Amino acid sequence: MKHRLTVLLVALTCMAASAQTKWHDAADLTVIGKPIPTAKPFARIDTAVYKFNDKTIDRYANYSTGLAVLFETDSRSIKAKWTTGSANSGANMAAIGQKGLDLYIMRDGKWVFAGTGSPKMGMAPFNQHEGTIVADMAEGAKQCLLYLPLFDRVDALEIGLDEGASLKPIDNPFRYNIIVHGSSITHGASASRPGMTYPARLGRSNGWYTCNLGFSGMCKLQKEYARYLADIKDVDAFIFDAFSNPLADVIYANFNEFVDIVRAAHPGVPMIFLQTERREVRNFSLKREDTEAAKQKAAAEVVTARMKTDKHIYFIDSEGFLGDEHIATADGTHPTDLGFTYMLEVISPRIKKILKKYGIR
Repeated sequence: MKHRLTVLLVALTCMAASAQTKWHDAADLTVIGKPIPTAKPFARIDTAVYKFNDKTIDRYANYSTGLAVLFETDSRSIKAKWTTGSANSGANMAAIGQKGLDLYIMRDGKWVFAGTGSPKMGMAPFNQHEGTIVADMAEGAKQCLLYLPLFDRVDALEIGLDEGASLKPIDNPFRYNIIVHGSSITHGASASRPGMTYPARLGRSNGWYTCNLGFSGMCKLQKEYARYLADIKDVDAFIFDAFSNPLADVIYANFNEFVDIVRAAHPGVPMIFLQTERREVRNFSLKREDTEAAKQKAAAEVVTARMKTDKHIYFIDSEGFLGDEHIATADGTHPTDLGFTYMLEVISPRIKKILKKYGIR
């Protein structure tokens, strides 16, 4: 009898807890991070409109990389239920970064980390996730910024709030429109959380609206990307991590046509090209040393040559991107949070100096 009463009490407690949470469709809130609107609420590029002729690129385009949900609530707790795709776990990825959520709350004029939504890994159903992001907060309205997974698509997302709590979308508080296009380094392969990529951190620290168009292993100065970039309206600046994936011969072959397409649509808009990092995997491999050195040489040559005829193109060398202690990558290539910190210490002041010329502060 006691066992039955205990089971009943537990069941009633669970039901009461469930009843205390009201769920809201995040698609009804403000979703930021898409350069061009999409039919699917949590896809960054509409692949029904933009064809990339590559299944991997199409898959990445439907990921929620760089997207975030903005809202205001007076709830003392914030929960989430979300459905992802079936992307395999990445060997060099943190689970929260790949499939999880990352919440920031505005405090004293700054976005402050508040909690994460941890994905269900290794337990069926593998694409259904639910959890408390933060609880026991003080009363009062809170402006929230919730980053979505970096390396999977999001098919549905609900925000769970205390029963009776207020909820409303808020306007995008970030200024300008800065497009960041690049490799897995931009995509955020080894970031611990979705909000820890360098585009996201660059945006939060400066109040800039940065859109993440990182495509892991697939950023090779293709014309399809350039045509998409050309269609984006009202761009204030481009930042390119365009030399990490292509080999030297591809850089020489593709660079000028890529720039031609983008420049024709965006005359006078600054295009900042980042040199590819000096990968740690070349420390002892002679073959990798030759390959990576050739890529860096090609990148420097093509950008420097183009700068002679286009005063709105800039080049930032990668010296110091990974520090000098050999501890800033997960695998010799992909920066960890520490690696992105080192990288931002190098690029952030240089980018700000360039953009200041264009009234971007």
